[in-house]
Amino acid sequence: MRLYPTGPAGIRAAALAAALLLLAGAGPAVADDGRPDRDFTIEDPRVTESSGLAASRAHPGVYWTHNDSDDGPYVFAVDSRTGKTLATITMRGVGEPRDVEAISIGPDGDIYVGDIGDNLDGTWSHVWIYRFPEPKQLRDATVDAVQYDVKYADGARNAEALMVHPKTGRVYIASKNEDGGGLYEGPAKLTAGAVNTFRRVDEVPWVTDGAFSPDGKRLVLRSYFSAREYAFENGRLGEDRSVAAPFQRQAESVTYTADGSALMFGSEGARSDVVRVEVAGGGSGGDQDRGKPSGSGGAGGEAGDQGDGGGEDGGKGGAGLGAAIVVGAGVLWFALRRKRG
Repeated sequence: MRLYPTGPAGIRAAALAAALLLLAGAGPAVADDGRPDRDFTIEDPRVTESSGLAASRAHPGVYWTHNDSDDGPYVFAVDSRTGKTLATITMRGVGEPRDVEAISIGPDGDIYVGDIGDNLDGTWSHVWIYRFPEPKQLRDATVDAVQYDVKYADGARNAEALMVHPKTGRVYIASKNEDGGGLYEGPAKLTAGAVNTFRRVDEVPWVTDGAFSPDGKRLVLRSYFSAREYAFENGRLGEDRSVAAPFQRQAESVTYTADGSALMFGSEGARSDVVRVEVAGGGSGGDQDRGKPSGSGGAGGEAGDQGDGGGEDGGKGGAGLGAAIVVGAGVLWFALRRKRG
């Protein structure tokens, strides 16, 4: 048994040990029972920045994802049973993707890809949405995609969440801002070859992704430390509830399962984990804390009832554990730096 010294060195060691315990508990236990829609790890070495997630409507247990930044016009179909990529789709006719951040599937079965990121917060005058039919067969293919030009009525901004309403087909974007962003509603129908203006219809917290429930009555928005589920009616946000979101390395994506019984939370990074969180009563229950992560290691701590960090209106308690993890990581970095020195 190793004994740590007392004093400052001992404090640093204790903090380091605590940080490692926190970080060790953050990864999910991957299901090995062969069932779909369980915790899984994205095994494809090409997918290192999974930034969006959408449950397939045509292929049960399959999730569509893509890389962040300028990876190229690629979308990957991942089997939740194995974590393996079943198909790589190359979009043709969309120019050079710049900062792809989100993916969603509409009621017509089309896949919508949001090239909507702007890390310089309003530098780009327009962003793009790409659209193509979900393939009936899962195999590598090149498909023709439609490209839509998008602008915001109140000026350019950064965004990472694009959601297509599963009943109306209307597209919504949630902007990303540390002090709170906006929910933007697109036109009733997107038009190629013209500017599609999105207008701010509501206020939202700091958002890294979002998704509609299959019935369109709920909208979940996540950030780095938590998530909230909102009632959604007539294009507007209603009463909101906390969701027991897992802590992940870089919390970037969320989608409902195709049957709406659970949420799937994803993260960036090589071999990134996707964690299933049960939705009480299929998402219609009245519990204050929505859902429960599946698997013994899936939770990494529940942030659902604590709100987000970064100035979100839904509460700031969730940032506490997130801050502890950040501090722990800092301690680890400091210790390694001293060791190298």
